[in-house]
Amino acid sequence: MKKYIACLVLFACCSPLFAQQALVSATSVASARTIKAATFKWAVKTFDFGKIAANKPVTHEFTFTNTGEEPLVITSVQASCGCTVTEYSKDPIPHGAQGFVRATYNAARVGVFNKTVTVNANTAESAVQLVITGEVVE
Repeated sequence: MKKYIACLVLFACCSPLFAQQALVSATSVASARTIKAATFKWAVKTFDFGKIAANKPVTHEFTFTNTGEEPLVITSVQASCGCTVTEYSKDPIPHGAQGFVRATYNAARVGVFNKTVTVNANTAESAVQLVITGEVVE
């Protein structure tokens, strides 16, 4: 009976050591997957239009390069409000190639604006927010 209890205690003490090795292996696998994933490298993620005239829409094109190993596919692009219209690269972007997200703001209301455009793709970070700002004047 004493041998049985001693074996149980030994097993209980050693089992966490095996679990930690498995955890390290899982982390290594996850980081290896991240390296191979498609990756955005944006020229800029924020753009300030400055002062713009009322009732004249303005457009900015955000450009990016896929620095990952897998082709980058944008699944959706959503503006924070209906006053901003978006266009984007629809085809897969291979490693080293460039793509774009274009945001057009309808400058109908006078005042300062700060709008976001959320880009969802097959990247490790999955969603990226782009920002456009400015001030509409009469």
